[in-house]
Amino acid sequence: MWKEENNSLSKSFEFKNFIEAFSFMTKVAMIAEKMNHHPEWKNVYNKVDIILTTHDEGNTITEKDRLLAEAISSLYSIA
Repeated sequence: MWKEENNSLSKSFEFKNFIEAFSFMTKVAMIAEKMNHHPEWKNVYNKVDIILTTHDEGNTITEKDRLLAEAISSLYSIA
C-alpha cells in the first residue's frame, strides 16, 4: 500500500540483496522514462524507497503518480 502524505505517494520495497534491488530500479526507470514521469528514490543495499509527486503541477499527487505507483507495484509483485 502506498502512503499518501505531504502531497506525495511513498513506499518502501525490500529485496533479498542489492542486485535484486538494483534490477527493480532499472525496470522502474524504463517504465518511468516511457511515462515521462520520474520518481524520487533512495537505495541502500536491499531497500528502495520511492516518492512520487508531480512537480510541474505544483508538487501534488496527480493521475501520473497513481499510474506510475500502480506500474511499480505490479513490478514488485512479480519480483
